[in-house]
Parts: sequence; C-alpha cells; structure tokens
Amino acid sequence: MSDTRPAETVTPVIGIIGGSGLYDIDGLEGKAWRRVTTPWGDPSDELLEGWLGGVRCVFLPRHGRGHRLTPTHLNYRANIDALKRAGVTDILSLSAVGSLKAELPPGHFVIVDQFIDRSFAREKSFFGEGCVAHVSVAHPVCPRLGDALEQAARDLDLPVTRGGTYLVMEGPQFSTKAESELYRSWGCSVIGMTNMPEAKLAREAEICYATVAMVTDYDCWHPDHDAVTVDMVVKVLFANADNARALVQQVVPLIGAPRGPCPAGCDRALEYAIVTAPQSRDPALMAKLTAVAGRVLAA
Repeated sequence: MSDTRPAETVTPVIGIIGGSGLYDIDGLEGKAWRRVTTPWGDPSDELLEGWLGGVRCVFLPRHGRGHRLTPTHLNYRANIDALKRAGVTDILSLSAVGSLKAELPPGHFVIVDQFIDRSFAREKSFFGEGCVAHVSVAHPVCPRLGDALEQAARDLDLPVTRGGTYLVMEGPQFSTKAESELYRSWGCSVIGMTNMPEAKLAREAEICYATVAMVTDYDCWHPDHDAVTVDMVVKVLFANADNARALVQQVVPLIGAPRGPCPAGCDRALEYAIVTAPQSRDPALMAKLTAVAGRVLAA
C-alpha cells in the first residue's frame, strides 16, 4: 500500500554564522540578543534574533563580538546546539579565507562544496562513548542552499565562483609556503580555519548547511604575497563584510518560504546513523543530545 500522507511542511529559520569582520546583520526587524545555554558549554556569543523580509533569522558571530575567540578555542558543539535550540533549519556560514588559486583574487566569493579537514585540536562530534553514530558527510554542503547563494550573488553582480574545496587548517598561525604549495597540489581552492568541524556538526544536528568563503588575500604561495599589508587585508575584509550583508538580505527570501523536506536529506542525516543499541546508551549523553538528536532518539 502506498503512503498517501502529505509531505511535512518546513517553515525555515535561517541561521547565519558570521566570520571575521561580520559581527552583526543589517536590516533585521524586531532584533534582540538572547543568551542560550547548552549542555556543551557556552556558544561564542548571544544569538541575535530577528526577522528579515518576514523570515525568522538567527545570527551568531563565530568569534564573538570584538573577535575574542581563536579558531581552536571556538566551542563548535555549543554553537551548533544553540542554533538548533533556536529552531534553525538552515545555516549560512560566512568565512574569511585565503586564496589558493590565481583565478580567485581578493574580494572574490566562493560557494564551497567540499572540505578537507586538517584541524586536530577540536571536538568533532556530538556523539561518543555511550552513543556511537556515523553520519555521512560525503557531500557536506546542501546543494539547495548553494543554488540559492549562487543566484543571489549573481543577482548582486558579486564576483563569485560556484564550487571549490576549502582546506581547514588548525591555526592560529598561517601556513608555511611548503604547506600552501601542498594544498594547491591537492586542488584546494581556499584555505581557512573555521568551517570544520562546524559543517560536520551541522550535519549531525540535521541542519542544512552552506559556506560562502570570502577571499581576503592570496595565501603565501603567491609570488606577490609578501607585498600584501595588514591594511590591504583589513580593507578587503570589511568590503567583503558589506557584500556579505547584502548577500544575506538577497538570499534569505529565496530560502525562507515554507518548503518540504530537504531533497538532499540533510534534515534526515541521523535516520540510520546511530549504531548503539537503546539499552546500551549512556543516559548522561542522551540528556545532552536532546536538541541535536531528539528527533531520532524519541522515535
């Protein structure tokens, strides 16, 4: 017998994670900062909640207002858990990056579709001893969000490239030239410090996720790299932040209408991922997972 039940309708709540230079969002109506507590600790900052064109949005400055936190010391689990608790269904991640390709100059935007995770000092999963889960991140970016971001960027005449691999390094130091050349030989497009394990955790939390990588400078492989000054990077950084705000205002109406389940299955990533038998699960860990995995744990 066929299933004639109507497909679930999702009312999107758009989460926006702001990177370097982006500590607020213009145009939010009814905005208010709200502190959210999580069982994983404190997120980077309070959440700025409001409405943009009739769509509910939740903004989190990744490094905190005033840029207080290094990439290594970000509480990635708390950040994603807090957004999930706020009802976020879709995350737009905005990140300052260095370019690993000559055709991606400063000021260019890259709608990333892949990552290589070279970070090593971060908690990378909500799951662990007491509840084991294996979630696929073969395609870590939601293509529906990527399509909308590309359309919005082209509508604004922003310099944009669709597709590319983001190499995530630990930091806080930048690459050696040998490392930079290695990552170029791997075919990577941009390099940054913050989008992993952020993307992995968003997938575990069943939140659609996409990254806009905003190029501030060429990485140290480039022959003109030594001529780049801090003033030049900061100028591009803030120009990118202005363009990113415009991009958010353009894209939110494209993804904010009521919709069905994610065609790529991002919102059902945990469907068959948990392998620990119910009777063997650690109750303390189960209590911490109520927000990110409550849909499947309650089933």
